[in-house]
Amino acid sequence: MKKLIYTFCLLFITSIGVSQNDCNKYYPLNEGTKFQITVYDKKEKPSAILDYEIVNVRKSGGDKIGTINSKMTDGNGKQISDTSFDVSCNGEVVSIDFKSLINPQIFEQFGNMDYEITGTNLEWPNDLSVGQKLPDATMDMKISMSGINMNMSVEITDRKVIGKETITSPAGSFNCFVVTSTTDMKMGMSQHSTSKQWITEKMGTIKSINYDKGGKVTGSSLLTKFEE
Repeated sequence: MKKLIYTFCLLFITSIGVSQNDCNKYYPLNEGTKFQITVYDKKEKPSAILDYEIVNVRKSGGDKIGTINSKMTDGNGKQISDTSFDVSCNGEVVSIDFKSLINPQIFEQFGNMDYEITGTNLEWPNDLSVGQKLPDATMDMKISMSGINMNMSVEITDRKVIGKETITSPAGSFNCFVVTSTTDMKMGMSQHSTSKQWITEKMGTIKSINYDKGGKVTGSSLLTKFEE
């Protein structure tokens, strides 16, 4: 169970990529763009690497939609998951579909099952400014396995732009907005955490850190490669 929740958290803290396009400042929607996020454990050792590639960009009504291929490997190079998801934007905000960020492979430990996901998308506006409050996001999942029903819920709240800082990563040094949020996750057990993200206009999220309810670091991520 802890492994499932941890893997799910990895997807969340890396759900914002790198970007410079005509639709949204904080997510990649240029076909051919590749970027890599390295995830670290609380001891700052690499625990997972996520490689992303934009493979398809199209128009739908007034929205621009991009398909993101994502491959996750563990600290030893073993592949954990290989999936894809869509991201849309309308020139003012980017919308990330929670359903698309759930990789069915993380449920292999439970065997065959059916599940249903509902929720509110995670949104990032183009006009970030210090002091701004961002919309909440939610996800509810109903899982059925051999007559046993389970529920999983995630609430991301208290999303605030609290300041500006300069952050350095292997991709360079960047002036970033600092965004904090709170995540409450329930699936048999409850987990409360907070996070801090450093987001720059041209490259999206450069760094993120997760904290437990006591304020101790539980993991982090860093942009380690970018290619367009």
